[in-house]
Amino acid sequence: MPDLPADFTLLQVTPELETGGAEQTTIDVAHAVVAQGGKALVATKGGRMASRLEADGGRLAHMPAQSKNPLVMLGNAARLIDLIRREKVSLVHARSRAPAFSALWAAHATKTPFVATYHGVYNAKSNLKRWYNAVMTKGDLVIANSEYTRQHVIKEHGIAPEKVVAIPRGVDLARFEPGVVGAERIEALRKAWGVEPGERRLKVLLAGRLTRWKGQGLLVEAMTLLKARGEDKILLLLVGDDQGRKGYRAELEAAIASAGLQDAVKLVGHCDDMPAAYLLADLAIAPSLEPEAFGRTAVEPQVMGRPVLASDHGATCETVVPGETGWLVKAGDAKAWADALLEACEAGAARRHTMGMAARLRARRLYSVDAMCEATLKVYAHILRARVFGSERSS
Repeated sequence: MPDLPADFTLLQVTPELETGGAEQTTIDVAHAVVAQGGKALVATKGGRMASRLEADGGRLAHMPAQSKNPLVMLGNAARLIDLIRREKVSLVHARSRAPAFSALWAAHATKTPFVATYHGVYNAKSNLKRWYNAVMTKGDLVIANSEYTRQHVIKEHGIAPEKVVAIPRGVDLARFEPGVVGAERIEALRKAWGVEPGERRLKVLLAGRLTRWKGQGLLVEAMTLLKARGEDKILLLLVGDDQGRKGYRAELEAAIASAGLQDAVKLVGHCDDMPAAYLLADLAIAPSLEPEAFGRTAVEPQVMGRPVLASDHGATCETVVPGETGWLVKAGDAKAWADALLEACEAGAARRHTMGMAARLRARRLYSVDAMCEATLKVYAHILRARVFGSERSS
């Protein structure tokens, strides 16, 4: 790990710590800073992952960081200014656009280095939205969570390439390690999800919050097409929280019932034990309708030795090697997904195992949380050195 000042204090600002890749990365980086002897603060509304942050030695600063109300954002800026001064914060790291405004104002007011991570490819159909998105580029440096995202930031905002660094999201190799997942954990999920003990169908897992662009509806459509062909070799497990999207969940349930797929498609809800979930499955899928900026649900199963079917756009084109670690499928095309599911099924257990092992070796090498944290702390150290050098030159 790079050398940080002995009194280094990091303040990360993120809307919530409920669930998701940006939230997990927040916790991972906080843990790395604490392990280096520094202090790690997170300004956030809070959420179910907050206890994990505190267990790792990080500290919460509760505030309505998720709000897009301008008056609340101004209030958050005042709270952050007070926090930065009181805790002698060395660097501010924003992880979402709305709280980035408050964080940037506070960083400028206190002359504290500021960095932001582009965790997603934010679409802009107006100059106002482009201005809103551009807040993420106003710091000392921009971190992009994939090369795909980096190229988007450079093109969208006209940023100098040297101001944008790609740091792929990291997977916790200690947690996502097949050898530490006991049979009882897999069995607990099997029972909870109603998967029969001798289930012979190909168990296919789609992990992701229930939102239309993640592709759950597309896969129900693909399963409907397979049923019409008389194919019944696949069990689809849809894993994820609806996060209040009751309408979309009801729509999925209606489509499943209408097609008579209740025995072939299961909506199993939120899962706290994803390593066991991937081992219960034979294959993971990531059918996002829009390009993923990184797509951890295509990487985590590979670390666990499972091949992946993923949409052929966005960062999954970096994380999945067709024919070697999985398959890339035409985005949004239900027939293509039905065909790909059948191809993966007919590849046989031996071929899928070989692909899974290749996926595991590659993903462990490229996408470890240690590599991600080391690269992030190097960025912090670089920014602090540049600030010191700049102040020496100007004095």
